[in-house]
Amino acid sequence: MSQSVLLTIARASIEEVLQAQTSIDRIELLENYPVLSQPMECEITLYLDNQLRGSARTTSLSRPLLEEIIHNAKIAAFQDEQFDPLVTSEYLHTTIKLTLFTPDGALSHQSEPILKG
Repeated sequence: MSQSVLLTIARASIEEVLQAQTSIDRIELLENYPVLSQPMECEITLYLDNQLRGSARTTSLSRPLLEEIIHNAKIAAFQDEQFDPLVTSEYLHTTIKLTLFTPDGALSHQSEPILKG
């Protein structure tokens, strides 16, 4: 599975809240990427201007990876108690780091901000 798919899911999760509409097609994603239906620990970390802006990590393996990515992205953006909820102007400049915790070790992928500067 492409790292961009995972990061796209994370970004879309945040956008769903900012735009107040559902856009993630869970059925299609699970059909195209069966690994998303398996439980797996993950962490979403947000950075704004290279500074931590929010973070959330899986605390149990009760949900499939797809739901963990969606849940953790929303928690990191809007419910991290160390920060105010993310606003659109910040989101556009936010870097997202997604880390999967596999039996072989941690795998991290990072997206660039939508707008730089």
